Amino acid sequence: MKKKTDEYYMEKVLALAEKGRKEVAPNPLVGCFIVKGNRIVGKGYHRFFGGAHAEIHALNNAREESKNATMYVNLEPCCHIGKTPACTDKIIKAGIKKVVIGMKDPNDFVDGKGIKKLETNGIKVKVGVLKKQTEELNKFYLKRVKTKKPFVILKTAESIDGKIATSQGESRWITREKSRRYVHRIRSWVDAVLVGINTIIKDNPSLTCRIKGKRKDRPVRIVLDSHLRISLKAKVLDNTVPTIIVTTKYADRKKIDLLKNKGIKVLIVKEREKKVDIKSLIKKLGALDIFSIMIEGGGEINAAALEAGIVDKVLFFLSPKIIGGKKSPTSVDGKGIDKLNEAISLKDIKIHKLDEDILIEGYI
Repeated sequence: MKKKTDEYYMEKVLALAEKGRKEVAPNPLVGCFIVKGNRIVGKGYHRFFGGAHAEIHALNNAREESKNATMYVNLEPCCHIGKTPACTDKIIKAGIKKVVIGMKDPNDFVDGKGIKKLETNGIKVKVGVLKKQTEELNKFYLKRVKTKKPFVILKTAESIDGKIATSQGESRWITREKSRRYVHRIRSWVDAVLVGINTIIKDNPSLTCRIKGKRKDRPVRIVLDSHLRISLKAKVLDNTVPTIIVTTKYADRKKIDLLKNKGIKVLIVKEREKKVDIKSLIKKLGALDIFSIMIEGGGEINAAALEAGIVDKVLFFLSPKIIGGKKSPTSVDGKGIDKLNEAISLKDIKIHKLDEDILIEGYI
């Protein structure tokens, strides 16, 4: 039998790690395979926040077959005691002879220390197999560790001429069902969805997720409401999942108290031109353990987020419709640019077809 490559096993590791997507945040997605004599003798993945790490599940699965075997894991094993014991100690004790790692863990508690401990104990270590793919898998985690700020996705659904509604404000539904299901899938991954008060007033959405198996407290609903115009009967105030209303010094104090009495968290942040300063807000959300956000607002919120430089990735769902009209709102409002060389450029672009719709995704 032909010996399988390290890349082959790492691809399987990444696919296995993905299974923890809805439950592990803010921890990283990690998968692990243990291979001996060209056979997979153990496997495991990090299943939920606070639970056993992938390496431990794999070692328990392999048992005595771990001795002199090779371990494949997409993230450097931890060497410190946190919510769970140090994985490096278990790997050493099990007799693993080689560990193949996708990428180092930039967390200050690890950051090469896990690799060093394995090598000090006579275990061969190879790092950087499918590094780009492993970084993509854990982009939320990497942003959190490096900046203590959330990874921000800007999502919009528009016609092919860039309109998100008609001149009369009708916007349901520009895209088709398959696109909407895809959005719910992403909602099940992120810590929070964010909209502006105009979206709440116009559409009164629930902003919940229809995907089963997600954490019951996610995604948190965040509403930017600079002057606290929200109706106390709005669907986002139903407490099915947590809601944060973000406002400014212009908010009515009595209404703040009414919202708090309903169990709603009210966050007062700095204002910029009498509106919520999004840049200031992002720092505060990181302090609240919200490390991934999908913005689902209108043109005004989208423009403010892009101008503030907080957006990491965009998802543009394009419907094969032409709406037209100078008064029909576009997906990005704001001041715009004067020269084309000032335009925001995307990289690592991917294009997907979702029935008749097209999804364009890319990084800022």
